[in-house]
Amino acid sequence: MSGNTSYPVFILDGQFFTWGKNSHGQLGLGKEFPSQASPQRVRSLEGIPLAQVAAGGAHSFALSLSGAVFGWGMNNAGQLGSNAHSFAERPFGGSGNKWNSDFSLILDRESPCHVKLLRTQKVVYISCGEEHTAVLTKSGGVFTFGAGSCGQLGHDSMNDEVNPRRVLELMGSEVTQIACGRQHTLAFVPSSGLIYAFGCGARGQLGTGHTCNVKCPSPVKGYWAAHSGQLSARADRFKYHIVKQIFSGGDQTFVLCSKYEDRLFRFPFLIPIRVVFALFFFYYTFLTFLFRIDEHFKTSPKIPGIDLNSTRVLFEKLMSSQHSMILEQILNSFESCLIPQLSSSPPDVEAMRIYLILPEFPLLQDSKYYITLTIPLAMAILRLDTNPSKVLDNWWSQVCPKYFMKLVNLYKGAVVYLLRGRKTFLIPVLFNNYVTAALKLLEKLYKVNLKVKHVEYDTFYIPEISNLVDIQEDYLMWFLHQAGMTDLLTDDTVTLCSYPFIFDAQAKTKMLQTDAELQMQVAVNGANLQNVFMLLTLEPLLARSPFLVLHVRRNNLVGDALRELSIHSDIDLKKPLKVIFDGEEAVDAGGVTKEFFLLLLKELLNPIYGMFTYYQDSNLLWFSDTCFVEHNWFHLIGITCGLAIYNSTVVDLHFPLALYKKLLNVKPGLEDLKELSPTEGRSLQELLDYPGEDIEETFCLNFTICRESYGVIEQKKLIPGGDKVTVRKDNRHEFVDAYVNYVFQISVHEWYTAFSSGFLKVCGGKVLELFQPSELRAMMVGNSNYNWQELEETAIYKGDYSATHPTVKLFWETFHEFPLEKKKKFLLFLTGSDRIPIYGMASLQIVIQSTASGEEYLPVAHTCYNLLDLPKYSSKEILSARLTQALDNYEGFSLA
Repeated sequence: MSGNTSYPVFILDGQFFTWGKNSHGQLGLGKEFPSQASPQRVRSLEGIPLAQVAAGGAHSFALSLSGAVFGWGMNNAGQLGSNAHSFAERPFGGSGNKWNSDFSLILDRESPCHVKLLRTQKVVYISCGEEHTAVLTKSGGVFTFGAGSCGQLGHDSMNDEVNPRRVLELMGSEVTQIACGRQHTLAFVPSSGLIYAFGCGARGQLGTGHTCNVKCPSPVKGYWAAHSGQLSARADRFKYHIVKQIFSGGDQTFVLCSKYEDRLFRFPFLIPIRVVFALFFFYYTFLTFLFRIDEHFKTSPKIPGIDLNSTRVLFEKLMSSQHSMILEQILNSFESCLIPQLSSSPPDVEAMRIYLILPEFPLLQDSKYYITLTIPLAMAILRLDTNPSKVLDNWWSQVCPKYFMKLVNLYKGAVVYLLRGRKTFLIPVLFNNYVTAALKLLEKLYKVNLKVKHVEYDTFYIPEISNLVDIQEDYLMWFLHQAGMTDLLTDDTVTLCSYPFIFDAQAKTKMLQTDAELQMQVAVNGANLQNVFMLLTLEPLLARSPFLVLHVRRNNLVGDALRELSIHSDIDLKKPLKVIFDGEEAVDAGGVTKEFFLLLLKELLNPIYGMFTYYQDSNLLWFSDTCFVEHNWFHLIGITCGLAIYNSTVVDLHFPLALYKKLLNVKPGLEDLKELSPTEGRSLQELLDYPGEDIEETFCLNFTICRESYGVIEQKKLIPGGDKVTVRKDNRHEFVDAYVNYVFQISVHEWYTAFSSGFLKVCGGKVLELFQPSELRAMMVGNSNYNWQELEETAIYKGDYSATHPTVKLFWETFHEFPLEKKKKFLLFLTGSDRIPIYGMASLQIVIQSTASGEEYLPVAHTCYNLLDLPKYSSKEILSARLTQALDNYEGFSLA
């Protein structure tokens, strides 16, 4: 549609062109462009799917598919719909002619400007007059603004309107068409078959039978109808005209119509449209599928307003062989034009929807197009400025989990593809750029997921990485980078450890072990260096051991452990641990250490000391509110737990996930209280879920908590003066938060601080930040994902034994018949722990060897080596009896 200053505008293949006079910025090209004699591309609207363009006397409008309205050009009468000429917006003060002479500079818009007042009105059509504008909404409402000197706005006045104002006289009638002439406006209401006109009528353009101006909508004379169905019962139906389209231009009005017919109108022939359909299929179907829902009019930074399910269906249709030509054109367009030209600062939120649509394109999932489609899309997303990037985050937080998971898997697949083909990249910097883009995109998704929990955190794991990357080397590179030793690294070095969320628990454990070995090596080297110095100075008695050696007695384990650990420095704690039990000949190859941890923690965690409270319904321990033991006991437990992790030893700890959250600076919540104390947790959840208004009468709570201390019930205040603050509907969330905070923070602060200081003394540092709380727990205490069949399949046999030996067969038959608790007792007997390492059952790799002992002897376990000495029993009954006896009598450690 063109205006009277000869600047036609049109849309071609999603691109918008203008040319002609530009005295008031009506071409939308910006201040620096004079009038244009040839079509020029309006780049400020690129990326926005446009539904319509309209031009007035010296102003222009564009309408997006979601109803966003953009105006530019002359605004002397407010025809752009923005209140730009308020006194506050004047560039400088003054009065009279100077202000007026500058006034037009304020009003005119040289580039498209969003009319925000119309954003929520679901605009579907725009028409422009010389100095006024009319818009039509989806619900049939009409808004007008601009010059009103002839009544062309329909507001029963001759005043100008600088903001969009609804035509009240047309309310209650659903208008489906509007048209603007130079100074008049038309509206068609199909339900009544009436055409209304208002504004200048000097040339009879209103069709009212008069030549005077009209300030309110008035019916146009004539016999009009919207369709034949309205006339079937009328005797004079042949007088009527069926309105197809109304038009206005200058001082003229046109109505395109047809006569009433009794039978359906039929084309006399069919036009071959196969070729035309092929050319327009994608554009037309795209619009039909994506924007048939009403929500697309609500597009905003919080709502994408797009039907992604329909997007998926559309792309699936395109993948069929009959549309191969169209698919090829779309693919080429995406690769060469669309994705490379995506702006870092889209002109409107509507242009952001392309970032949700493109991941549904099936070819992005094909590894052949990772380099040309998938990775470039990630780069375009990462280029986005801060505000549009936040908009995309908001939209990602609202998509369905299935879509989100597909997006995560897409870029996980891209990372694996790049790592596998790493050596094929002739230019290393390309690989680094590509893999960094994929990883950073995953990081962006991961941060969104932390807030909305679309998927579990382990969805981001890439298990293949352990086989594709030397994790130890990668960790060392990351460690050097964290330590600021960047001079040893190249600028484009990619360290996967910078993205810890992609590593599974086993890979992270390998990192921790690498860190432990690194720290141990530093400590050992320091000891060896000092030993050399001592030898040279003839003071060999002062030489230091390269190990952390603890001498302890079984009957005074806690006291000896406190004494031994207190005399060692922090550096000594980083050395490999060796434990010597007084009076026992066992050489510590790992088994003695495991038993030391087991016995020491069993003693320290014993509830009789009052250090920990035992929760019967969860079988878990937590720090006691009141405790009379010294802080160094808690400090010792922390050191012991850190040493266990550092020495790759699984220990038996019955703490809730909350402990590991606190160690990683993650605040425990109500879900953690439900794990520790299910009864309390359920009660608090019932309080939060209670629908009634009578919470005070029903629950009778105040901001206090009752705790038992040595048989005495004490009331603790959750907040200052909490005993006088009643729990109500409006503060129940604060009560629950305070309750949980008391249990996990306030009441245990003193004891937890001592524990954590001991733990972090051994096992602190950057490497700990790589872990999730559940991963840290699994690494410390192992897990209970038992696979007894795998235990048998990975077993090793020595001496006369093999998998087919009769005694071995009897053993496994007997073992598999044991109940779960007895099987766990066997693990404790053989390995020193009844839980399995984080690497799984196969990592235990037990060894069974034959002995010359008679069948009256019991099986013997060498915990150091996970080795079982198994005599050649002649029957299943004898084997079962001897093994059961050995398990029941297990205590202590000996090489036997």
